[in-house]
Amino acid sequence: MAEKAGVIVYTAPNCGYCSAAKNLLRKKGVEFEEINVGYDPALRQELITRSGGRRTVPQVFIANQSLGGYDDIAALNASGELDKLLEAHHLTTKRDDS
Repeated sequence: MAEKAGVIVYTAPNCGYCSAAKNLLRKKGVEFEEINVGYDPALRQELITRSGGRRTVPQVFIANQSLGGYDDIAALNASGELDKLLEAHHLTTKRDDS
């Protein structure tokens, strides 16, 4: 499996938390690659391997670092840590204090 950089969001169809995670990132002006694992066992296995065994979606990665799911990135956002991570890796195009 090739290493991926930037922001990666593993998703599945009809996943409300996946939509929420993508909307949070879009609101921050973050470009991301979405990988839909819903119908592809190989991509699902990639997700499990990269995330250290997590099987749920969404799973968000920034610069190859697993951040977890929507609740995890929402907590990072609330604490200001998400902005710090994004800025450290030059992955945001605008500042959002919400």
